[in-house]
Amino acid sequence: MPVHKTALLGATTCAVLASTGLLAAEPPKALGPGEGRLDIVAWPGYIERGESDKAYDWVTGFEQQTGCKVSVKTAATSDEMVSLMAKGGYDLVTASGDASLRLIAGKRVQPINTALIPNWKNIDPRLQNGGWYVVDKQVYGTPYQWGPNVLLYNTNTFKQAPTSWGVVFVPQDLPDGKPNKGRVQAYDGPIYIADAALYLKSAKPELGIQDPYELTETQYQAVLELLRQQQPLIHRYWHDATVQMSDVKNEGVVASSSWGYMVNGLKAEHQPVASTIPKEGATGWADTTMLHTDAKHPNCAYQWMDWSLQPKVQGDVAAWFGSLPAVPAACSGNELLGAEGCKTNGFDNFDKIAFWKTPQAQGGKFVPYSRWTQDYIAIMGGR
Repeated sequence: MPVHKTALLGATTCAVLASTGLLAAEPPKALGPGEGRLDIVAWPGYIERGESDKAYDWVTGFEQQTGCKVSVKTAATSDEMVSLMAKGGYDLVTASGDASLRLIAGKRVQPINTALIPNWKNIDPRLQNGGWYVVDKQVYGTPYQWGPNVLLYNTNTFKQAPTSWGVVFVPQDLPDGKPNKGRVQAYDGPIYIADAALYLKSAKPELGIQDPYELTETQYQAVLELLRQQQPLIHRYWHDATVQMSDVKNEGVVASSSWGYMVNGLKAEHQPVASTIPKEGATGWADTTMLHTDAKHPNCAYQWMDWSLQPKVQGDVAAWFGSLPAVPAACSGNELLGAEGCKTNGFDNFDKIAFWKTPQAQGGKFVPYSRWTQDYIAIMGGR
């Protein structure tokens, strides 16, 4: 999240969470021995043990060092992560900003004691005290990775990178002379409403959109109309990374919001794809490893949070996922990430990203997330 927004969001979040009667438990003062097991809910590609590619393994070493056996449940959307954490049975979750505040407000995660995490000192100053995981001076987790929701495009269709998100929102012929209908995709989470809002912030400045997550009723209705206009163009509302990659390879999809993970994967298969951040900027995510309120393996969880902040681990994750490390030192000397890896993945684009956060009504001034959820489901269904 851009630094100048952090304080404002933190204050707003405090007010919202105060109204829920949130009373955070005191974090531990010391750690005991590991419990021998650790259960993590994570985005696909975030927790690798070398099964996909032997070069990418940051789990085996942790297990050997700590004796904590890692089990991973992948989740495709933030809503799924919130649901899984509500059911319980997990210790950690790699939550994006549109889930983290809901998890805090719902008392699903607990504050942590950063003094018990020696590698905390490695964290990028731009991510410290972020309003998406620090509430009322309580720290609810450790930063993990961050990045933009990029515009993935087919380089045969687009000889030059698209300059606007309009190629996925507005009916038009693409540079190959064919319509975009049936050849573009959109994310299937309600938070995608913010992508449309970010586009309209630039395309229709008369709407006065300042923050794509804080929409007045008039602004919100304009955004919904754009999304309804987009719906007939959509080949698929995606959430599964593997399925999107298959669609690009086999179904004629030539432009979509995406993650560096899919872009890197497709490039590795020698597919004609690239990615860009258009003139309007991009939404994005700053993910936090958060500890469940009722975690059964808290000592192993703390050991993992510390382990995850090593420059080597951070660089390897960034190389595999196509993301940016929460630890700047990871950008130098990592064989997998390479000398230009952080630059390529957008390390210098921090201030161009509108980071995910859960929309709040703020006393009725803005449209709350509950309505985003209801309306986006209807739009995807063609209503």
